[in-house]
Parts: sequence; C-alpha cells; structure tokens
Amino acid sequence: MPSDLETAMEMLILVFHRYASKDGHPGTLSRRELRELMENELANFLKSQKDPGAIDKIMKDLDANGDGQVDFEEFVSLVVGLSVACEQCYKMHKGLKTGKK
Repeated sequence: MPSDLETAMEMLILVFHRYASKDGHPGTLSRRELRELMENELANFLKSQKDPGAIDKIMKDLDANGDGQVDFEEFVSLVVGLSVACEQCYKMHKGLKTGKK
C-alpha cells in the first residue's frame, strides 16, 4: 500500500498528464491547458488573485526554457511555490515559528 506522500506524488503526476494530453503535446501544458488545470485544480488560488493576467504571468514565470509550453519539471515549481506559501500560512494559523534560523 502506498504511503500518503507516494499517493500525493502519483496524484501530482496524474493531474499534470490529464491536462497535458489535450493539445497533442502529451508531455507539456500549453497556455490553454495550464489555464484549464488551474481553473479546475487550483480554483481557490485563482479566486484569491487580484490580477486578471495572473495565468499569463504564471505561464511566463514557469516557462523557464521559453518554448511556450510548461513541462512537468516547470509545473512542479508552481506546486512547490504554492506548497511553501500554504505551509507558511499553516504555521501562522497554528502559531508556529515561521522564521528560519
């Protein structure tokens, strides 16, 4: 039986490929696929954004190699960044120290 972390990693991979397989480039997300993924899988994050161009800015930031596509490694950097931000909020909510030594 997989651990919670193994299950989370598997879900991350499955979600990426569910959206990446739509535009004919199965290993990458186009801007449209990234938008659809974020609207469906990160809806609360998108609702909290005040900037209507947030997805375009995210796409530009994620597309490290400038090919107009977001590969899995580039996508993971979004998930990591959001996870770090959420963990900081978790610490604040729990009254834990948030600073680094």
